[in-house]
Parts: sequence; C-alpha cells; structure tokens
Amino acid sequence: MNKQIAFLGLGVMGGPMAANLARSGYSVTAWNRTPHRPGLEVAAEAGATVVSSICSAVESADIVFSCLGDVPDVEEVILGSGGVAEFARPGTLVIDTSTIGPDAARQLGTALKQCGLRFLDAPLSGGDIGAKSGTLTIMVGGEVADFEESKPLLDVLGKTIRLCGPVGSGQAVKLCNQVLGAIHMVALCEAMQLAQQQGIDPNLVIEVCSTGAAGSWALSKLGPKIAQSDFQPGFMIKHMLKDLRLVQETLKSSGDHLPGVEMADLLFKTVREFDEGTGAELGTQAMIRAYRESDPSDSRSGK
Repeated sequence: MNKQIAFLGLGVMGGPMAANLARSGYSVTAWNRTPHRPGLEVAAEAGATVVSSICSAVESADIVFSCLGDVPDVEEVILGSGGVAEFARPGTLVIDTSTIGPDAARQLGTALKQCGLRFLDAPLSGGDIGAKSGTLTIMVGGEVADFEESKPLLDVLGKTIRLCGPVGSGQAVKLCNQVLGAIHMVALCEAMQLAQQQGIDPNLVIEVCSTGAAGSWALSKLGPKIAQSDFQPGFMIKHMLKDLRLVQETLKSSGDHLPGVEMADLLFKTVREFDEGTGAELGTQAMIRAYRESDPSDSRSGK
C-alpha cells in the first residue's frame, strides 16, 4: 500500500472514488480543473491532498487515475501542454476511467507508450451510488501485468472488475453497457407512464416487477426517483448523450444502426432542451419528462 496515487477529475464520480482510495490508506494527491467543487471537499475530508496543478499531482505518482468528461477533456489533461505525459515519471501507469470509446482509448494508449508510460482504459458503471459505496463495475482494457498491478486499487473502487482484453476493450464493453442502460430507461419510463394511465401506483409496479423477469438495476434504483419526480443527477443526460454519440460513431464504419439507441437518443435530446437548455444537467431518469410534458393530461407536466 506504499504506492503514490494521483487522481485527476473530482466530479460526481471522481470525488467519491478518490475519497475511497484515501480512506483505504493510499496516499492520494488529487486535482480538478474547476476549483471549489463539492468533489474536492469530499476527497480532502477523506484524507486526499488537493493540489492546484497536474504537475503537483502526478510528478511523484506511481499510478495516475483520470475521471473526466469527453474525449477532448481526456486528451487535454493527459496529452496536452502541462498534462500528465509532460510530468509523469517514466513507467507510470495511467488509468483512465472516463468513457471515450475504443478508438480514442487505443490512440491514447499508443501516444502514452511513445512517452514511456503505461495505460489501462477502465470505464465504469454504477453511477454516483456505486462510486460512493465502492461497488462500481469496472471494465478494463490493457496488459495483464498492468491490470494485476492495479487490481488492489480497483478492488477498493468496485465490486466487479474484469479485464476485457487489450487496450480499448474496456471501452468496447462499456458502450454495450450504455446501450443497455439507455434502452432500459426507455422501457422504465414507458412502464411508469402506462401505470399512471391505468391509475396504478408506480411504486407498486417497482415493488412487484423488480422481483420478476423484468427486474433491473434501473427499475430498482431509478424507478423510485421517477415516481418521486426526483431528477437530481447520478449520471447526467449530457453524459449519456455523449456515450450514445460514441456508440453511433463506432457503428459508422460498418454502416449499421441501432433503432433502440436512436430512440433513446431522441428522447434524451428532447429533455436536454427543457428549462432553457439546462435539462442536460438532469439525471437520466428525467427522460420521463419527454413523456409527461408532452401529455397535457398529466398535472405534473406544469402545463
């Protein structure tokens, strides 16, 4: 447990993850692009040292975690001027937990190898709940030796950790996961809408259906939030839309398309435009608003 850890990106997911590593006894130096965000306080209260530059975070690190937004963010923080590749020591293991797609992960891995650094792509599933409780699912792509070195730390962060293949493979599995998550949300919203139209308490649907063949993480964890009109984000709509964009970009080379993905993408984009364009900041369960707020008979639509 004497490895020095850098953690870059202290958002909804990154803050609790850095905190869990610090609570487990690891020496964690943490950095975030935007100061005064809740995740910085979460990490600091758990014992992480929060610094103001990437250089200060990574110059003595053995392993660097990043948890960022989109491909440009990851490229800037890791490969850009003043980034990880400029200041990390040769042989440092970089573990990116962002969702950036397999092509970007492979390109990143190649660039880091040329800089004398090692790389694992390790996207996550489980939302803020999993990040806080240390029960994330972590899908890893990279070399077996690097995975084995990282495994004790990943065990702190997640419950299910799987090496999926070479660099980019973790991202490939994550995109499959996002297809499931997005289309599950369509099914969940339509079930909640049907319950309402029949005068059935949606909580009853959640309770009963969670025990049968239709049971899912989305139903048990996000169903109650839909029933309570709680749209606080565990995973924001803007992030899901980014992931669905990556799915569709991945399919372009083959000319394939996934109708379910296209439907989910349309519904999320509908909600994104609500509240003067700030709907993108809501949790994915806010997809229900695409149904409620186009239905004048629903008093909760505000229409």
